[in-house]
Amino acid sequence: MSAPGRPSESEDVNRPRGDAKPIRIAVDIGGTFTDLQILDARDGAVRAWKTPTTPEDPSIGLLRGVTEAAERFSFSLPEVGLLLHGTTIATNAVLERKLARGVLLTTAGFEDVLEITRHVRRELYKLDLDPFPCLIERDCRLGVHERMRADGTAEQPLDEAALPGLFAQLDALGAEAVAVCLLHSYVNPAHEQRLKALIAAARPGLPVSLSSEISPEIREYERSSTTVLNALLMPVVKAYLDRLEARLGEGGFHPLVFLVQSNGGVCSLRQAAEQPARLLLSGPSGGALAAGRIAELLARPNLVAVDMGGTSYDVSVVQGGRVSVVTQGEIDRLPVRLPMVEMRTIGAGGGSIASVDSGGRLTVGPRSAGSRPGPVAYGRGGTEPTVTDANLALGRLDPDYFLGGMMKLDMPATREAIAARVGTPLGLSVEQAAQGMLTVTNANLGAAVRLSLFEKGLDPRDFALLSFGGAGGLHATDVAAEMGIREVIFPREPGTLSAYGILYSDLVQDIARSRMMPAVPASLPAIEEIVAALRAETEAGLARDGVPPERREIGIAADMRYHGQAFELLIPWPELPDLAALLARFHAMHRQRFSYADEQEAVEIVTLRAIATGRLPKPDAAEPTPAERPSLKGNRRVFADGAWHDLPIWDREALKPGERITGPAIVEEPFATHWIGSGWSATLGAAGALIARSDA
Repeated sequence: MSAPGRPSESEDVNRPRGDAKPIRIAVDIGGTFTDLQILDARDGAVRAWKTPTTPEDPSIGLLRGVTEAAERFSFSLPEVGLLLHGTTIATNAVLERKLARGVLLTTAGFEDVLEITRHVRRELYKLDLDPFPCLIERDCRLGVHERMRADGTAEQPLDEAALPGLFAQLDALGAEAVAVCLLHSYVNPAHEQRLKALIAAARPGLPVSLSSEISPEIREYERSSTTVLNALLMPVVKAYLDRLEARLGEGGFHPLVFLVQSNGGVCSLRQAAEQPARLLLSGPSGGALAAGRIAELLARPNLVAVDMGGTSYDVSVVQGGRVSVVTQGEIDRLPVRLPMVEMRTIGAGGGSIASVDSGGRLTVGPRSAGSRPGPVAYGRGGTEPTVTDANLALGRLDPDYFLGGMMKLDMPATREAIAARVGTPLGLSVEQAAQGMLTVTNANLGAAVRLSLFEKGLDPRDFALLSFGGAGGLHATDVAAEMGIREVIFPREPGTLSAYGILYSDLVQDIARSRMMPAVPASLPAIEEIVAALRAETEAGLARDGVPPERREIGIAADMRYHGQAFELLIPWPELPDLAALLARFHAMHRQRFSYADEQEAVEIVTLRAIATGRLPKPDAAEPTPAERPSLKGNRRVFADGAWHDLPIWDREALKPGERITGPAIVEEPFATHWIGSGWSATLGAAGALIARSDA
């Protein structure tokens, strides 16, 4: 997939060519803006940049942002050695159903697994339940004559004589991608591998995804769903990567490129093209990575990280300095059986639209104005008031300093839209209507935080709130106060913090093998055999990506449950083969999550996992130095606590250590604005973080 003149992906990531290039860039492409973080190894400076996203082709906005940053921060495109890229291309393709036409090949008799799904009622009292989505129609799900037993032995060999007719059906159906999910292939993939080889020989160039490669785990429906998603995304992601690589040669821009995965690590272009389902939570996982790094820098092991952008509010949890990872997620009610950063997302962002329903109820979101037309304040044709409009109407945003002055906001149009769409229907003034919009929004945000902690048996009072995203700072202290959280952290460059997390990411590969066995000493020989195979496979994968042995780390974990349970907990196993330590950790986690544990109950190991990390070189970043100008910019009229007040406006970039900000007050920086509510005060902490504490 390499463009002319670009290095092979398998070249050593520490080769002299990469070290000789001083600029590293991380990019997070969101629904509204494309965020960049630029690390210059020559002086250790880390700088942020934003540019509007180009939904028709995100690579256009990416290259434009890089070019703008190069001009602004005085570096040349040939000086960029590494580009770390978080993308929503896979997520958007699924949500918008802009997918390839696919065919599913499965064991004969199991063609309907994808449509049967699971018996899950999300709305208990709704009579006309919405059916779960099914991405491949019934006539495109074809049975293959073969049968593998649960122990990995073949009950019925693969009928190769029938395959020419099957391949003819692929042609008749216009297949653009093929998903192969055969029964019990997670134990023995021989039939899947043979089928793929025969398809490649008969139909060269046709993308094929095997369940034994993308998700070799138990549970037929989840494995089928993951394999189908991966297959349908293969042509979509390849087309995007081809467009991206074609542009990378412009102006001498030839960086080594890695893409961000859902598990928080990055992968090579080769792996992204083969397993694009691993990109489904690519962008948001960067924020969780940044939260883990900040937890270490500030010695705050327990953080609730909240990322509020233009369209969504993402909540992740750092506990004991570790970011929570789950083995299965979902997108648009489609299960994805792959490791990913644990995150709760709701449709609440700066672009979330406010409306009054027929019953006179004010709602905010999940509909969003996005980047085009965007909030009314953007002056791009938007007519429905949003959360950003409410903050502007109340004076919390400066219409002349949005995005550091790069965009002027339209105050008259904003107030008119709030009055027409919210104020008049509810009989409220513009200020009351805007305040009501923020109250509803903050309640929604608080509910998302509360659920993310309570479902793990955690107390919000034991956590600090890490607020980032372009819109998050305007709501953080109000949400924290509602939750009983007494400390809020506003990191440096919060509007681009997901890109900051990506900037310090590493190559990560996750490989799993499902083998159900009792967690008893007699199982250890089988466990050690599987773990040895997992280690060998991950070592080979890191070697293919050019990671030298001294930069490789491999961890082992197990999915465990009590006998008879239908769900598992992911338990790290650094002491392998110490089975007693693994069991003790399982019982402790079960007690934390569900308030009980039974150490006399039989425990099962369902799946063993290897998490391989290839450490990328990380130049040291310099500590930020305050700008040489007054930190207090002046006063502005702001509506708070039911009245207009003249409140101090502080310059984040000019704040000095020891200066104390007492709320209510506003802190501004080029790509974010922070509201320090009544009863809160803020000072600078380590790593340039602004730390607000409740005075109550």
